[in-house]
Amino acid sequence: MSNEKINAAIQLLPVDTKEVRWDVVDRAIAVIQKSGLNYKVCPFETVVEGSMTEVLSLIEKIKTTALEKDCQEILINIKIHAATRDLSFEEKLEKY
Repeated sequence: MSNEKINAAIQLLPVDTKEVRWDVVDRAIAVIQKSGLNYKVCPFETVVEGSMTEVLSLIEKIKTTALEKDCQEILINIKIHAATRDLSFEEKLEKY
């Protein structure tokens, strides 16, 4: 696997939970915040920058954290933008 930075949009949808759904999402965002990766929380998903290895490891941690406590089923939607060079939020948003 290469080490170029990718961008990944991660959307967590709790399906079967006895908890308040936002509590599950808040725990997932806390995992992202602790990851050390550059991230941006958006209304429908959170976007992160990192190597493919870092991002996939983060997704595994999000899954594990979300399924702790009283949440038994989740959906995780992921969009990945990869290239042969590092990708950044700034590059995509500079004209705005």
